[in-house]
Amino acid sequence: MLTKRMTQTWMKKTMSLMTSEPEQMTVADGEKLKIGLVSISDRASAGIYQDQGLPALQEWFGKALTSPWEMVTRLIPDERAAIEQALIALVDDEQCHLVITTGGTGPSRRDVTPEATLAVATKEMPGFGEQMRQISLKFVPTAILSRQVAVIRETPDHAALILNLPGQPKSIKETLEGLKDAEGQQVVAGIFAAVPYCVDLIGGPYIETDDCVCKAFRPKNAIRAKTPSA
Repeated sequence: MLTKRMTQTWMKKTMSLMTSEPEQMTVADGEKLKIGLVSISDRASAGIYQDQGLPALQEWFGKALTSPWEMVTRLIPDERAAIEQALIALVDDEQCHLVITTGGTGPSRRDVTPEATLAVATKEMPGFGEQMRQISLKFVPTAILSRQVAVIRETPDHAALILNLPGQPKSIKETLEGLKDAEGQQVVAGIFAAVPYCVDLIGGPYIETDDCVCKAFRPKNAIRAKTPSA
């Protein structure tokens, strides 16, 4: 039979376990963010015209990120097997923390980026795709034809967020940043505002952004002091 003191001790331990923070994957301080950028286009990969997706992404991240980062790029055709292979290699071999694709998300027969992305996933993140379509619907009614998805791919010791973006540079910028009014106030949040905290939760490096481009959102207990500018 439990004594009163033993019962009190057991209850304290139980309450401590119930109120403790959930365990998350950890990452070494100062690790550099590694981004995989994948442009998917039959004609651009064949050299018929110049790819616009990769330069648009490189330019946007160069303006938006203030913490250290590096990138790995791929330009591939609209072939499901090639897309799956590229995504797996970027996460498993290159150890990217974030992978961004552009192109191949429409309803045509050759648009298979979402199917390839889902095929390599361990978790779906449907909120990203929902928000992307909400942003694009502010401009064109055909945004409902876009099929962008977002997923997490996990290995035993690594995880990455994979996001499908539109193919047009203007749409890429709008999707990442969201919409602002004439005074520069945020009207609709872009999807990248949620990316840094998502990367935190899956064990990636701490991402800092230029608030004038895209302000990252985190719960108060997850915010660190800003890194001083060099």
